[in-house]
Amino acid sequence: MASQYVVLDMFAGAGGLTEGFFRNDFNIVSHIEMNTHAARTLETRALYHALVAKGHPDIYYRYYNQEMTRDEFLEECTSLGIPDSGVVNCELSRVTEDLIVKQVYGRLAEIGRDEVDVIIGGPPCQAYSLIGRGRDPESMRNDPRNNLYLHYLRFINEFEPEIFVFENVPGLISARNGEIYSDFLQRIDRLGYYTHNEPQILNARDFGVLQNRKRIIFIGWRKEHDFGYPAFECDDSRRQVWNVLRDLPELEPGTGTDGPQSYRPVRPCGYLRKYEIRNGQKYVRHHIARTHIDRDREIYRIAIRMWNEGKRLHYDDLPENLKTHKNRSSFRDRFKVVDGDGFSHAVVAHLSKDGHYFIHPDIQQARSLTVREVARLQSFPDNYLFEGPRTAQYVQIGNAVPPLMATGIAREIMNMLEKA
Repeated sequence: MASQYVVLDMFAGAGGLTEGFFRNDFNIVSHIEMNTHAARTLETRALYHALVAKGHPDIYYRYYNQEMTRDEFLEECTSLGIPDSGVVNCELSRVTEDLIVKQVYGRLAEIGRDEVDVIIGGPPCQAYSLIGRGRDPESMRNDPRNNLYLHYLRFINEFEPEIFVFENVPGLISARNGEIYSDFLQRIDRLGYYTHNEPQILNARDFGVLQNRKRIIFIGWRKEHDFGYPAFECDDSRRQVWNVLRDLPELEPGTGTDGPQSYRPVRPCGYLRKYEIRNGQKYVRHHIARTHIDRDREIYRIAIRMWNEGKRLHYDDLPENLKTHKNRSSFRDRFKVVDGDGFSHAVVAHLSKDGHYFIHPDIQQARSLTVREVARLQSFPDNYLFEGPRTAQYVQIGNAVPPLMATGIAREIMNMLEKA
C-alpha cells in the first residue's frame, strides 16, 4: 500500500537521502538528478523497492548478479505493471524549471495525488565546501553552483510542501561570507516556513554510520504547524571500521571484480546484521581494487606502519626516493589510512581521482579502498547497485547522504507529519 505522504526528491544524486525515505514508506513522486550515471542508479534502486513491494525481489537479484541485461530487467519490471520510476534526468536551470514542474504535476496525476507533502535534497556542495574554496583562486565566489539553492526554493514555492529537508556541507554557513546562508533563511521565512535559526550540524556517526561526517540539515515546516526541530537519538553503540572490511575478499591491487563474487567464509559481525548491510544475498558487487604502482604501495605501507604506531604520515617524512612533488606544502597530508579500530574520516567524491586519502588499514593488502568498501562506510547495503564506471561510482558514493543517517531523518519527518 502506497504511503499517504508524497515526497519530491531534488538533487537526488545516487539516492542516499532517498533511501531513507523509501525505508520509511514514503511515496516518492519524482527524483530530479542531472548526472546520467546517478540517475540510472536511482532508477535501479527505485525499481528494486517496487519489485520488493510486489513480492518479486528475485528479478532484481537476477539483474544484480548479471544473469540478465539492463534492457531485460526493465522489460521484466514493465511486464509486472511497475510504473515509471519517476526519475527526471535533467539539469535544473531557469530554462528547464517550468518543464520539470510540469513533469512533476504529471507524475502526481499518474499516482492519483494532488500535492507534495515533503521536498528533500541538497544541491551539489562543491561551491560551499571549504576544500573546494581552498582550491579555487576566487574561493568559489563566482561558481554558478552557488545559486542552485534558488531552484530548490522555487519548487518549495510551487508545491508548498508541509515540510522540507535541505542537506549540505557546513561550509554553506560561511560561503560568500555568510550571504547564501542568510539569504536562504530570509527567503524561507518569506515563503511561509519556519526553520531553526541556528545551524543544525549533525554527524553521521550518531546515526550508526562508521564515519565522522558532519552535515548541516535544515528542516523547515509551514508556519501553521506547531513543530520544532527533531531531537534525534544518538546511536552510541560500539563499532569500528574493521566490522565492514573483514568479510570482504582480501585483494591485491588490480584484483577483484565489479561483478558478483563470494564473501569470505567468516560470520558477518553484529553491525552488518543489525543495520542490514549484509542483507541476505550470496554475492557482493563493486569489490575491485585499483592498480597501484610499487612506489605508492611502499608509501601506503609506511603510512600504515606509522598509523599503527599512533602517528600520521606527512609528505616530508617520506624517503627522498619516494617523493615526486616539489610543492611539499600542498601534498603534506596527501596520504591517510582509514582508522580500522575506530571511525573513518569523511568519504568524499575525490576518491574518483585517486585513493591516497583512503588507504586500507591492512598492510598486507597495501591498497586503497574499493567502491564496495567505501559504500559500506557510507552505510549503503550490499545489494545497492551503482551504475556507471568505477570513477562514477566513487563520485556517487562520495556525494551521498549515508542511508542510515537518512533513515533516521525520514523517521522523524514521518513523526512530524503524523502529528500535523
